[in-house]
Amino acid sequence: MEKVNDMLDLPDTDTLYAALVARDPAWEGRALVGVTTTGIFCRLTCPARKPLARNCRWFATPDAAQAAGFRPCRRCHPLGATAEGEPLVRDLMARLDERPGHRWSEADLLALGHDPSTVRRAFKRHFGQSFLEMARAARLRGGMASLVKGSPMIDAQLEAGFDSASGFRAAFARLFGHAPHRMRQGSDLLADWIDTPLGGMIAIADTSTLHLLEFIDRKALPEGLRRLSAHVGGRVGLGRTPVHDRTEAQLAAYFAGNAPFLDVPVTLHGTPFQQQVWRALQDIPAGQTRSYLQLAASIDRPTAIRAVARANATNRIALVVPCHRVIGADGTLTGYAGGLWRKEKLIAIERRYA
Repeated sequence: MEKVNDMLDLPDTDTLYAALVARDPAWEGRALVGVTTTGIFCRLTCPARKPLARNCRWFATPDAAQAAGFRPCRRCHPLGATAEGEPLVRDLMARLDERPGHRWSEADLLALGHDPSTVRRAFKRHFGQSFLEMARAARLRGGMASLVKGSPMIDAQLEAGFDSASGFRAAFARLFGHAPHRMRQGSDLLADWIDTPLGGMIAIADTSTLHLLEFIDRKALPEGLRRLSAHVGGRVGLGRTPVHDRTEAQLAAYFAGNAPFLDVPVTLHGTPFQQQVWRALQDIPAGQTRSYLQLAASIDRPTAIRAVARANATNRIALVVPCHRVIGADGTLTGYAGGLWRKEKLIAIERRYA
């Protein structure tokens, strides 16, 4: 196979074709294939019949493929976020939105004609957790909202869809590090839920600043909550402040394309170096990205690339402190604690702000 000029920081075509034949998910968001016999471009994981190698052209971005005259595939949806390209994921996410309080089980998946192990792998690949774990988080959101309103424990557990108080407390403790009844006592840092188009988020704030904003399904969220609780002497409870309202309004405007800068005051809990990195992240305009090297240079620490990457990974105020705007030096999307599918979506959303 001959070398193709439409490639930007991509490997040789033999490697790409092997990934196409294997439907290798490792190349999601990094490479696309255009098929000269159909005029269509696809993800490498597209379920369609694979073309001959001589009929393939390779692209690093959808824009490059479209500029070359190729149309997006209607089966794998290469213009959407990675997760949107998989029908199984789209179907189950829509069902979860329709029935957030339902106690989903493997039996439900089988009844819908889905193999539970296939569903588990697909959701783990896209979101870092299983569909059933996401469903439990959605139910927990209902119980949390009830507790914020002051509902008795039994009402909260029933609204969350748990059939026992111990089950609700255990799920809550895994998230917050302690049982919910302890969070209803007097506190000056309050936690509440904020819905966004990319999923629910936990926001913790006092009456003046935001202290934490994380997607509910982030694996490290429980540890982050425990660290924050320890940092402030356990003064974290359930409730809402004007800062929650302001954050929610700013996020709504951001996702609607009306707020390139999330104007929310924050308190950063970290070392002086970490705080320096996080402040530098806030200086990156929406619609732009930086490499770790560029971020390190911006704080006059050009050799501290790894330390900058670690600080970026430990950011606890997502979106307001936009760690998703840091990408690999070669332009590829690198790890994002909220999930690469969200990073892909956020960068796409911010292109309108460029």
